[in-house]
Amino acid sequence: MKYWIVIIAALFLTSCKTKAGMVNTNSVTPYVVDENELTSKKVIENHYNNKRDFSTLYIRSSAKYRDDRQSQNISAEIKIKKDEKILVSIRFLGITMAKALITPKEVKYYEKINGTYFEGDYASLSEWLGTDLDFAKIQNMLLGQPIDDLTQQKYLSEVTDSFYKLNATVNKTEKSFFFESKNYLLKKQEVVQPEKERAFTVNYSEFKTFATAILPAGLFINATQKKGKTEIAIDYNSVTFNEELSFPYSVPDGYDRIFIN
Repeated sequence: MKYWIVIIAALFLTSCKTKAGMVNTNSVTPYVVDENELTSKKVIENHYNNKRDFSTLYIRSSAKYRDDRQSQNISAEIKIKKDEKILVSIRFLGITMAKALITPKEVKYYEKINGTYFEGDYASLSEWLGTDLDFAKIQNMLLGQPIDDLTQQKYLSEVTDSFYKLNATVNKTEKSFFFESKNYLLKKQEVVQPEKERAFTVNYSEFKTFATAILPAGLFINATQKKGKTEIAIDYNSVTFNEELSFPYSVPDGYDRIFIN
């Protein structure tokens, strides 16, 4: 499943084989949906009213990767300069095994196991994947926001399992977004391509409230296709806002560049 694998690769690269500033982290509690169902427009408006007012974000996380052939525990540092760049560093037993630098214009990554690296724009990636991929989708997924800008499309709304659910189908791709009803936080988003037997789901079990933003405590990614299933569980161990961050990235000597045909 090329689309989902590249998204995962951009985050944790496995498919291509805190400090001062911390504040209160009270969890957001579940809430029962009111009988008066809101329109999709109102749900979207309420969701985007949640505060995410920061310039940089530094996340230390632990993750577990599992597919039909292997399971692996890793640690990851995620540095975000909002709307500008994301640097992901993957470590195993304290050793940096891979890095990805993601910007609105391009994606770069290298991994040590095979000694390879990639540099390319989203146009080539999107053509290879058969669907749109961009910086905003990756950033949104990490921040607990819908991968798409919900204000740019019409959605059907319904109440299901005490959540507001927004649905849309575009080019034979079905997209669904589930929001809890107290603070309109995103609990799940899924993209399904029935004809290609592909499905991609991101679940957010818990959110934490900080002075500058409400963020997920982690996320669970489930990607399925004909050839099997991939799961990634990510726990945000600590987060720090608005620090001066560096984004060092350089490919080690001797690595082979890979190309997307």
